[in-house]
Amino acid sequence: MKSILLVEDDPQIANLVTLHLHEPLYAVTVCDRASTALARLAEMTFSLVILDIMLPDLSGIEICRQIRERNERLPILMLSSLAEETDKVTALELGADDYLTKPFGVFELMARVKALIRRGNETGEPVVEEGVLVKGELMIDRGRKKVTVRGQRLELTPKEFDLLVLMAGHPGKTYSRHELLEEIWGFAFQEYEHTVTSHINRLRIKLEKDLNKPEYILTTWGTGYRFAE
Repeated sequence: MKSILLVEDDPQIANLVTLHLHEPLYAVTVCDRASTALARLAEMTFSLVILDIMLPDLSGIEICRQIRERNERLPILMLSSLAEETDKVTALELGADDYLTKPFGVFELMARVKALIRRGNETGEPVVEEGVLVKGELMIDRGRKKVTVRGQRLELTPKEFDLLVLMAGHPGKTYSRHELLEEIWGFAFQEYEHTVTSHINRLRIKLEKDLNKPEYILTTWGTGYRFAE
């Protein structure tokens, strides 16, 4: 059974989510405070964190940041209101994998949860898919979701991994920020395009030996990004 940590201080929303994410599919741990959530994260292993941005004691954005400092792979689904548009962008840039705007539909919630959990199990090991990509000193094992460069394993967030796999699978093809948003995040609003830039920059920092002379992720000026041929 997959374990989900739900961090939400609105009892109605917490009850709605718990009602639909119930056994035998998921075991849901509910916290209404950031402090409690951080304690649970230190004690337990989860397959997914559903995280409200507005909490009484600490912003969900700060929790997201702390999670990413400790765990690059744990999927994070953010919940936000329409009034928190800027916070949603910040959360995505910090490494959140997806977000839902309140009020949201139950079926949409279930679809997002299933998609995020499908990427890995409670131990953090990914679902097996076939295919290994090799480019110079870079090896991408899509089945094990393992990336090594110059003999060292890279710790990538799910979105960083998806970006790398997409681009490496189509070397030489230029993707605009708009296209990458649509392919990786599932939406394509212009105001979020800098989220792509932030993820590309972090990916380059982890991947490239010399940021001034990138070997793998190249910029097509005025258009977007491409993986080296």
